[in-house]
Amino acid sequence: MAQQQVSPADAANRIVAGEQPATVLGISESQVQALAALGYLQYQQGKFDRAEKLFRGVIALNNTSYLGYAGLGTVALAKNPPDLATAYQNLSKAAQLNANDATVQANLGEVLLRQGKTEEAKKSLEKAFQLDPGHNDPGANRARAIVGGLNIIIKGVGERIRAQSKRAKAS
Repeated sequence: MAQQQVSPADAANRIVAGEQPATVLGISESQVQALAALGYLQYQQGKFDRAEKLFRGVIALNNTSYLGYAGLGTVALAKNPPDLATAYQNLSKAAQLNANDATVQANLGEVLLRQGKTEEAKKSLEKAFQLDPGHNDPGANRARAIVGGLNIIIKGVGERIRAQSKRAKAS
């Protein structure tokens, strides 16, 4: 089926009226998702600038595609040093658009932990764990490892405090 030609003025009017650019331009949702998949491949290869551009393109085409926001948030979190403000902004939007993605919840939880917002982080991490009861989601499993490591640290600190307290009492 041939694509219907849209005049620039008609396209602009439709976009201003609230229609998604992808729809106006005749770009399917599966094509937008393919663009997000390319962004993810760039991210996996450590090509964060390219990945970021692709995810921005996804959002430009469809600002309700949680994949674009999730990708931008993940890239911001992976940068060295991480851009926690940008990661939080985009992962929060992704979670708002799709609350049932375990990786998004896990990444959001990690951002919140790094920002020192432990109560909020706990909610996101618990949600990630609930969404992945079979322990199949890599993002949720990474979050489990983070929480497990924190539990070990907390236990070790508690043991040191008790040992120091016993020594102080013995002195």
